[in-house]
Amino acid sequence: MQEQALAVQRMQDYIEKHIYENITLADLANVSLFSPWYSYRLFKEYTNYTPADYMRRFRLSRSALQLKSENCKVIDVAFDMGFSSVDGYQRAFRREFGYNPAEYAKNPVPISLFIPYGVIYNEIRKEHKMRDVKNVFIQIIHKPARKVLIKRGITANEYFSYCEEVGCDVWGLLTSMQTISGEPVCLWLPEQYRTPQTSEYVQGVEVAIDYTGDVPDGFDVITLPEADYMMFQGEPFLEEDYCQAIDEVQESIGKYNPQMVGYEWDKSNPRIQLEPIGKRGYIEMMAVKKRI
Repeated sequence: MQEQALAVQRMQDYIEKHIYENITLADLANVSLFSPWYSYRLFKEYTNYTPADYMRRFRLSRSALQLKSENCKVIDVAFDMGFSSVDGYQRAFRREFGYNPAEYAKNPVPISLFIPYGVIYNEIRKEHKMRDVKNVFIQIIHKPARKVLIKRGITANEYFSYCEEVGCDVWGLLTSMQTISGEPVCLWLPEQYRTPQTSEYVQGVEVAIDYTGDVPDGFDVITLPEADYMMFQGEPFLEEDYCQAIDEVQESIGKYNPQMVGYEWDKSNPRIQLEPIGKRGYIEMMAVKKRI
């Protein structure tokens, strides 16, 4: 892997670890092991943001999550995030999300959060090769009838092609929304849930069947029946090994025969993918039904 990509990843890791502190270009240069000028250039080349813009968006999104989930004052959040004044924080928050932070704290509507993806993962994707397959754990779970707010693509059938069509910023918006499953989901939709000239692969959030709240612009709402799912969960993995972790689970799904435990695949319900998070292992869910 190129040393330049590793240098940028070290800068991203440093920013995440020290996001509540004053971070200088000298600090980033120190961890990148390059000069301040070259570190700045590399960071912008690999992330499409200057370090200052990257940290500003990162801090504002962190502050939005605090306002949404914690009982805290705007003034405390502003100073925690390194803003020199409440007025400056309020202006920055409004420019980023279109809302006053105090208003957002009272009514946390969906907003597009900044999700800082590590540049190393794109490099790993390019270099990825399969290694030894590890254990995959399987269990049956039940999902209730529910609505799903989804953002459709065009022809995408997996995450990377979806990002190329729709953009990776969708995940930030989804992360800001309340969901009955606790987190956003990715879905492979059966034909009956697709509209003409839209993708099989979508991203969205599962909400209660009686949901009547906000639907972001450009999103559709579908209704899914209650269903059993077979959840395939891989072992915890290092974040840089996420491609291998996905391959291991998907290969296991391809080889597994649910008839061994009295089920068959239910192709009328979508297949579900959760965000690959190293500490819990990669997870996919396949709809199943009892064999008659």
